[in-house]
Amino acid sequence: MRITGGQRRGIRLASFKGGRIRPTSDRVREAIFDLIGQYTIGLRALDLFAGTGALGIEALSRGAKRVVFVDNSPESLKLIRRNLALCGYESVSTLLKKDLTRGLPAVRDLGEEEGVDLVFADPPYKKGYLLPILSELSVSSFLSSRATIVAEAGKEEHLPDTVGNLSLAKTRVYGDTKICIYSYDGHKT
Repeated sequence: MRITGGQRRGIRLASFKGGRIRPTSDRVREAIFDLIGQYTIGLRALDLFAGTGALGIEALSRGAKRVVFVDNSPESLKLIRRNLALCGYESVSTLLKKDLTRGLPAVRDLGEEEGVDLVFADPPYKKGYLLPILSELSVSSFLSSRATIVAEAGKEEHLPDTVGNLSLAKTRVYGDTKICIYSYDGHKT
């Protein structure tokens, strides 16, 4: 698993041995950044169900200002720390241990007073975690007015065209993975 673009392109990230988690493949990460734009310069990002941290680290490599990584697994958080150190991104990252099946982190825990511009949501497939997360994101107070949400699901999973203040902008399927890009309109009621 390597960084596919930006300043740290080509750096090999550490990953778990065995099948405990399903990291986003290099091909799918590249496709995500083709869909949302190759550069994330100055954006503040949130990597939910972060696993290895590959999506957030990819955003940092492509110019993101800061990323908050959220996962409930101590092993994942340890691996993310290791990968951040490999890339030299410790100072522009925050790690939070949180069970996302019980809700999103509180605004105060994110430390992003200006709002989050980019959210990656990559929960385990077919567990029913994604739609509640999208619903909660759609009414959250920490998204910036220009926020984009990148949701990963199994290719058979159905995601609606709108979820509260989120509107589906693009959908693509790569192997077993469906990528759904949502735009946030914080001005809706």
